Amino acid sequence: MSHLLITSGPVVWLLIVFSVVSLTVTLLKIWQFWQLRDTAKSSIGEALSNFKQNKVAQAIVLVNGQRHLRSALVAQALQLLDSGVLSTEEAKNEILRKARFVLADLAKYLRVLEVIASLAPLLGLLGTVLGMVEAFKAMEAAGSQVNPAILSGGIWMALMTTAMGVAVAIPTSIIHSWFERKIEVQAILIQDDLDRVFTIQAERKSVKPLREVAQA
Repeated sequence: MSHLLITSGPVVWLLIVFSVVSLTVTLLKIWQFWQLRDTAKSSIGEALSNFKQNKVAQAIVLVNGQRHLRSALVAQALQLLDSGVLSTEEAKNEILRKARFVLADLAKYLRVLEVIASLAPLLGLLGTVLGMVEAFKAMEAAGSQVNPAILSGGIWMALMTTAMGVAVAIPTSIIHSWFERKIEVQAILIQDDLDRVFTIQAERKSVKPLREVAQA
């Protein structure tokens, strides 16, 4: 393998750089998603229960200041509704805008994995083509004194770049798809949390006029 690295040229070194970048991004995203493990479910549920009972301050306390993105978005939604500065529709649009930024941050660097998964096999194929060209040039230079062992060795080394390209691309593609699915799940959960907040807000607003009519 060390002989291959020394003699194989820039393509193999580019593939090694790709693999290092892919591993670095993977570890970074794993750390990011590990921080999003499902620890927010109970606090969000309890906060929404308090919000439904018009205990808005208690609801905000339960989710405010938490590191989990879902809790933070729910807290911001509750604070916007409680402040009354914006209408319900304006508050919903504002919190959805913030949610889009949150999801965009989760998707950061995924394009790098996508590019590596696409380019690695092509680079490997390029290395094979270049290696085959060199092998046949050596065969032409040798003329009638061609050594089959040398030729087969050159072809073997050329084919190794394709193997390396595929070896980099397959796990990178799998990891990229897995991260994309994780982001889709987070988007669904965030949408569900915010839908529940604004559904409860609509219920609270509809209950108030009924109480006023009953008191009258």
